[in-house]
Formats: sequence, structure tokens, C-alpha cells
Amino acid sequence: MTKLTCFKAYDIRGKLGTELNEEIAYKVGRAYGQIYQPKTIVVGCDVRLTSEALKQATIKGLNEAGVNALDLGMTGTEEVYFGAFHLDVQGGIEITASHNPMDYNGMKLVRENARPIGADSGLKEIQALAESGEFKTVATQGTTQKYNILPEFIDHLMSYINPAKITPLKLVVNAGNGAAGHVIDAIEEKFKVLQIPVEFIKIHHAADGTFPNGIPNPILVENRASTQHAVLEHQADMGIAWDGDFDRCFLFDEKGQFIEGYYIVGLLAQAFLLKQAGEKIVHDPRLVWNTFAIVDQFNGTAIQSKSGHSFIKEKMREHNAVYGGEMSAHHYFRDFAYCDSGMIPWLLAVSVLSETQKPLSALVEEMITQFPCSGEINFKVADTQITIQKIFDHYADQNPKIDQTDGVSLEFDAWRFNVRASNTEPLLRLNIESRADRQPKPMQVYVDELTQLIQGS
Repeated sequence: MTKLTCFKAYDIRGKLGTELNEEIAYKVGRAYGQIYQPKTIVVGCDVRLTSEALKQATIKGLNEAGVNALDLGMTGTEEVYFGAFHLDVQGGIEITASHNPMDYNGMKLVRENARPIGADSGLKEIQALAESGEFKTVATQGTTQKYNILPEFIDHLMSYINPAKITPLKLVVNAGNGAAGHVIDAIEEKFKVLQIPVEFIKIHHAADGTFPNGIPNPILVENRASTQHAVLEHQADMGIAWDGDFDRCFLFDEKGQFIEGYYIVGLLAQAFLLKQAGEKIVHDPRLVWNTFAIVDQFNGTAIQSKSGHSFIKEKMREHNAVYGGEMSAHHYFRDFAYCDSGMIPWLLAVSVLSETQKPLSALVEEMITQFPCSGEINFKVADTQITIQKIFDHYADQNPKIDQTDGVSLEFDAWRFNVRASNTEPLLRLNIESRADRQPKPMQVYVDELTQLIQGS
């Protein structure tokens, strides 16, 4: 029995050839089919050069387990999510490595109604069966049919905005040569039909699995310049950049400034609470003070969840939350079967810009001023748990308020921070925020203090 190392906390991800290949993808499809026995599921893949072959191997495994597959072609992850709850199917698989390096690929799996399959909800069982290879022979093999989900997906996206209320806007859109381009083109066509006065300026638009402009991951500072320059050059109202499978989008204001995902959570919470006060908003524990302030101001209820899509979705279902946001730029929506989308957030932002008639910089400036944050800082450390304990011990005598929902959050009067081990990479992730009304030290002082502590110098 070969141990498979590509199974992670809430998806499958691994180095091509050794950790993930067509044989392993076949076994995953076969195991998924045998364990859940769905009649039909949707399958899609991103633009990576190996994704199509891995998709076909997965479909072969599904078919041989007696499952019918609807092949959606080249898609973003959320198109598979959408298919899984919108069509008469019982699950979905997207082949994607999102923002991982070129020599990686992966898979995201969901059940009926796009319910996530994670380590605690079926992924370990799929792993065990794929490793053992104890597959049953079925009497009738499944069939494969190509299906174009795009028109229905676009119609659904349009339900989040009121076309009559959208005012003239110019948007820079950067697909990063990933999977987002075909959806932007379809939205642009829809806007023309509906006479929505939005102009799209497209950069790095063509889907290209060689990623000539680098792996699309705008959370990295070095990947933001092309979007920023285009916003300034074209005097656009907003810039939008996506990662490879476009389940995350990143916004830039009209000055070309990157807006931390944390403040977008506040902006989208506000968008929903303006429509309906009293709704519940789920957030992660890394940065929280701005979210508390916004949700409180607009008469909502803030609910904290562990970071990671399976945890956020579970918490949202439990509380029937209208929206869930992570500072890592994952945004989840009740009307999207509690799934994350990289298309709905910028459409909502367009709505807010139109309805408030304020530039994006003005909408987030107050939040940034009141609750400055460090942005996420990543450290490679020998042992994440030992390092976290060291930090814990260092601040123990200051009697901070402690929260261990995810990693460790320590809260003081004027500042707080969260430190946690990454679920997907061998990294320690640090986030710091402060309160302007409590006379905190400059942010860099806190950053330097914790950097020194973590790096042990």
C-alpha cells in the first residue's frame, strides 16, 4: 500500500510526478465514486498544462466506479461549486493547484449542494481507499458528457447586483493568465446587453498554463505592480486581480493601492447589512477589530470561525450567515451554497461604489485609519508549535486576552496579533492589528518585536 502525501487538511495538493499524477487522480476518482456512489458529478480543471490530463484520469476513475461525469472543461473552482449546487448532480471535483508553484497540481472535492470534503468530512476515507486500491467492480460504467455551465453561472452572478443602479465605472481586470478570463468576457457581454456602463481594461487576460507573467497570486507584493500601473495609467475606478482558479479576488483602489483582504471583509459585510440589518457575518480570527466595528455599526452579528474554507462554510451553515469573509481574500456567500467566490466580491464592490458614489479609497480609508494592520507576514521556522509556545510564554506576564480558535490570538488594550501554522505550507503566519483610539505604538514596532521573537535573534 503506497502512502499518498498529497492529501491535505481540506484539499489535495502535491508535487507533480511524485505526489500527484494521473494514476493517483484515477484512484481519487474511483474512491470518490465508490464511497459516495453519486449518480452524476461535475468535473472541471484550471489552465495548468497537466490539469486536463489529470481531469481525464479522474473522470476515468469516476466512470469505472459507475458515476456519470459532466465535463465542464476549463473552469475556475467556483464554476464547479456552482454546478454542484445548481444542477441535478451529487458532487463535483475541480483539478487545480490555485497559486502553488508550476510543478504542483491538486484537486478540490465537494459533495451534493457543494458541501466541502475535507479531512474531517470524508477526505481521509477517500485517501484510505485510494491507498489500498480495494476497488469494487461495478455492473454498469458511468458515462461522460461535456457541459457548458457558463451561461447559467453568469445569470447567477447577475443576481447580486441591480443593473439599473450601476453608474459608469472603469475597471482594470487582471486574470493573471489563469482561468478567470473567460468569465470576465462573458460578464462583459452580459453588461453590454443590459446596458451596464462598465468598461473593462484587460491585462494578462489570455489563459496560458505556462504563466508567462508568473503564477497568479496577488497576495504576494511582487505580483501587484502590473495591476497597480494599469489602474493609474487608465485612471480606472478599481483594479481587480485573481489567483489561478479565481476563487480569490484582490482589489486595488483608484490610486492603485492594494487593499488588504481584511478591509474587504468589512466592505462586503457592510454591503449585505445595508440591504438587511440583523444578518450574521462569519469571520476568521486573524484580524477582527474592524469587522466587529462594522458589523456592530450596521446592526449585524459577528461570528468567529477557524480559518479555512471547510470550517467557515460549516459555521455559516450552522448560523445561516449571509456572508463569511477571510482576510486571505476568500469570501463566502449563503446564496452561493455557502461557497467562496472570486467573482461575487468585486460585483458587490461595484454596487457599493455606484450606490455610495464614493471612490474605493474613501470607502476603506476610515477602516484602515481606525484599525491599521501589518498584512500577513510569513516565517519559515523549524517547528511551528515550539515557536508559538515561545511567543505565548513571552507575553504571559502581560495578561493578554487569549483566544485559541485558530493558532493563538493575544489581545492587549491597544493591539492584538494572531500567529498560526499554515494548513497548506510549512510556514508560520503572523497578523498584527492596532486600535488608533488607544494610542498604540507604530505598527513597525510590533512587527519588529515579533519578528525578533520568531526568528530567535
